[in-house]
Amino acid sequence: MNLELERITSHAARLRLPHIADNLPGLAEEAAKKEWSYTELVERVLAEEVAALDRRTVEMLAKVATLPFGRSLEEFDFAFQPSVKERQLRELASCAFIERKENVIFLGPPGVGKTHLAVALATEALRRRQKVKFTTAAALVSSLADAERIGTLSRRLAVFTGPSLLVVDEIGFLPLDAHQANLLFQVVSRRYEQGSIILTSNKSYGEWAEVFAGDAVIAAAILDRLLHHSTTITIKGESYRLKDKRRAGLTRKEESVSN
Repeated sequence: MNLELERITSHAARLRLPHIADNLPGLAEEAAKKEWSYTELVERVLAEEVAALDRRTVEMLAKVATLPFGRSLEEFDFAFQPSVKERQLRELASCAFIERKENVIFLGPPGVGKTHLAVALATEALRRRQKVKFTTAAALVSSLADAERIGTLSRRLAVFTGPSLLVVDEIGFLPLDAHQANLLFQVVSRRYEQGSIILTSNKSYGEWAEVFAGDAVIAAAILDRLLHHSTTITIKGESYRLKDKRRAGLTRKEESVSN
């Protein structure tokens, strides 16, 4: 039996199926105890190998995605933010919007959980082996501007236009000048009806012209493409940071409301 396992391990290595070598002894023992048929054993061995491959694929995609932290919908406090409908988020977590090449936009003041929800949806996309890229608006336009200076703009644009899902965090956190707004427009325009965007902003749509160097025309052009196939979720609630401070007794509820 040991000689057979050694040969199987050698065959698995040549076929680039590394997980079989680790799993087969345990599965063979279980097969003997439960009197599995040969086909049942083969199915289990291959199923374990496929599961391992899926895990490696997700790990690789996660590295490329550069999510800032790990978050899930289970960690989100829907009771604390009743303006966020859990049923709607569960539907979005199915990632059907990515298949339809639609966008999701989270609006609301700082600290209410916009980035948490964006990352949670991106994590669900990774679990489904979708290519994801996370960036802040400031990092995106800075990266594109650097590439433009050295003549590699087209190549850098592909980083943001290629993935099935692009997450752009913090639109409006810092104002963009006219050139930066144009670079963002190029990304949005190239992804229009070609790939999904999740975007977070602390500015209402009416304030976006201020974000884009006071240019109402480019703001309207960006919004036109973003909103054509999209879901907007406006979060109206307190900051989680203030909630945590209040729990620690560092601030009173009345103070957090007035702020």
